[in-house]
Amino acid sequence: MKIDEIPQWILALEPEDAAFMKNFVLKSGSLKEIARLYEVSYPTVRLRLDKLIQKIELGDKKEEEPFATFIKGLAVDSRIDLETAKLIIDKYKQEKGE
Repeated sequence: MKIDEIPQWILALEPEDAAFMKNFVLKSGSLKEIARLYEVSYPTVRLRLDKLIQKIELGDKKEEEPFATFIKGLAVDSRIDLETAKLIIDKYKQEKGE
């Protein structure tokens, strides 16, 4: 695959997310095996996978403004809460006149 053919959602992943995804595939999608590998609980692995899914979905949305995608990414990473993210995005859209 040529570099310009790599999907945007892959390029948006952090290195640790890419490593998690690689391990997930190598363990045939077994959350129990991933939990053993990372020495964490099954619910912890499930939460990590859910966050990775959200990141991929955000990275796959090309029509959305980069600022809104950035703010949503902060919420997915638990750096800000979801309600705060919504308030920031709504304020941004109001300022732009949308």
